[in-house]
Amino acid sequence: MDDFNKLIAGEKPTLVDFFATWCGPCKVQGPILEDVKNKVGDAANIIKIDVDKNNALAMQYNVRSVPTLIMFKLGTAVWRAVGVQTADELIRKIKEHEHTKKDEIKVDPA
Repeated sequence: MDDFNKLIAGEKPTLVDFFATWCGPCKVQGPILEDVKNKVGDAANIIKIDVDKNNALAMQYNVRSVPTLIMFKLGTAVWRAVGVQTADELIRKIKEHEHTKKDEIKVDPA
């Protein structure tokens, strides 16, 4: 949990995929995230959190459906989406938040 909190508190955008191993759409999202990581490199952290193994964390971030993707920047959730997201959309969101500073962060509820 401490590692998770340190990671999302950083200046680099951190995209968190809350997933479940039994979830069909989550299995579709996995290779898309690998593609995104290959394209953005070190510009963002991309991590996967299994909701069945990390239930308290999923509850803390109000994850009710999987996959749920939440992007954090400087400890703030700046974007979230439920359901499979395209690589282009994820890359666009990462680039949007790549250079924002604490006082510039606006939360995108969508």
